[in-house]
Amino acid sequence: MAFDQLLLLAAIQGITEFIPVSSSGHLVLAHKWGGTPQAEALSSAVLDVALHLGTLAAVIIYFRQDFVRLTVGAWDVLMAKQTAPRQEAQNMVCATVPVLLAAALLFGLGLIDALRRAEIVAWASILFAVPLYLADRYGASGKAVSDMAARPALMMGLAQMLALIPAGVTIMAGRALGFSREAAARYSMLMAMPVILAFALFSLLDLWAAGNVAALGTALLGAMLAALFAFASIDIFLKLTRRLSLLPFVLYRIGLGAVILLVM
Repeated sequence: MAFDQLLLLAAIQGITEFIPVSSSGHLVLAHKWGGTPQAEALSSAVLDVALHLGTLAAVIIYFRQDFVRLTVGAWDVLMAKQTAPRQEAQNMVCATVPVLLAAALLFGLGLIDALRRAEIVAWASILFAVPLYLADRYGASGKAVSDMAARPALMMGLAQMLALIPAGVTIMAGRALGFSREAAARYSMLMAMPVILAFALFSLLDLWAAGNVAALGTALLGAMLAALFAFASIDIFLKLTRRLSLLPFVLYRIGLGAVILLVM
């Protein structure tokens, strides 16, 4: 794969993974306009995993203090200790188990690829822009991440099941539950960590079983580039949530969906 193609894929994955636009929609356009050759199926599968691992590394590094607390909390669960980190870890379980179960079910039914069809991605990008706007426009803004409890975490987790198709659903749920834009975005990104990790581990096992470990050098470079793009994207987006509404992202989603429907 040429470097410009690798750079394009890393930029798409890194920039769009954690903000309320459709990363799948951008990949659809990249395929359409020749940015990602379908013929390179062998290396593309490895690269896809690597890019996700790159974004995972970025979010772990950016939220390293939260990651450490969640790790400590998971240990406290095992040790049966009643601590604040333990509760945070339990909240994260509530927030991520639903989407993992839903993904496993869809994979078992062979529906994962069907949900990534261009038309579905396009319409999801457009239709989910409306509730995203309404939740952001009329949602309260008093709650911080520290106010997260099991019930709202579970509600965001149930919403994350819909994120298997569009993006921005967890932020929408957070705003509807009364969390500030920054808190909703921040917790949405934290929720993504175990999900991306599960995807990457499952994909790695699948690739290993198939003997598909080609293009590791390209994959490593792609992961590093995706991590850099993702780290910058996270930082910029969180700063924007303190100053702006989500309306620009809502309009962008509608425009992206329309473009996909027109060109496909």
